[in-house]
Amino acid sequence: MTGPTPEPTPSPGPDEPLGEPRWPMAAAVVTAMVLTVLLPDDLRLAPRWLLPSVEGLLLLALIAGDPGRIDRRSAALRTLSIALVGVLALSAVWSTVQLVDDILHAGKETSSAVSLLQTGGTVWAGTVLAFSLLYFELDGGGPAARAHRMPSAPALAFPQQLDPRLSRADWRPYFIDYLYLGLTNATAFSPTDVMPLAPWAKIAMGIQSLVSLLILGLVVARAVNVLA
Repeated sequence: MTGPTPEPTPSPGPDEPLGEPRWPMAAAVVTAMVLTVLLPDDLRLAPRWLLPSVEGLLLLALIAGDPGRIDRRSAALRTLSIALVGVLALSAVWSTVQLVDDILHAGKETSSAVSLLQTGGTVWAGTVLAFSLLYFELDGGGPAARAHRMPSAPALAFPQQLDPRLSRADWRPYFIDYLYLGLTNATAFSPTDVMPLAPWAKIAMGIQSLVSLLILGLVVARAVNVLA
């Protein structure tokens, strides 16, 4: 004799927010903080502790203001989110510029192939995380806005939006979707399955592709030269 069949968990109604968990975004920020600490001193924008401390404080403020799932729409939280992404992006761009300068002028980080590959990989991973968080924060007004209502004309068109038959009617992009976008754009140097529609999205993806191509091209070329 079997027990009663459990009732299925009801899906959120059309007026209920579909907020995503905070932890994937927070994990990405913490990873970026660790990568900043691991960078050589002359590739960091500020002292080893400063940027990670600022990023950590901004992240804690976001978690305190909207714990659990990201669904609270607030001008203050939106400002904190953009500030956090801005600090991460500025740090990534600065490290990229300094790495390129070191490669072109045979800096100490470029004298060893192992050291160069480690440093280049750290800078490259930092740019992937920074741009992923940038897409995550700017698309559709940010994650809190997307939790309440997806825009009719998205800035970034995912396959599930281009063909609604591929997903549920209430589908929303989560951070993992933007992380995948940042990773594939950094390795293919062009859009793959996500199409940029808004001007800012085209500019951001174009810049990321150029930065990634610059890092990988110069690092690999310099490493081959050192080994030779």
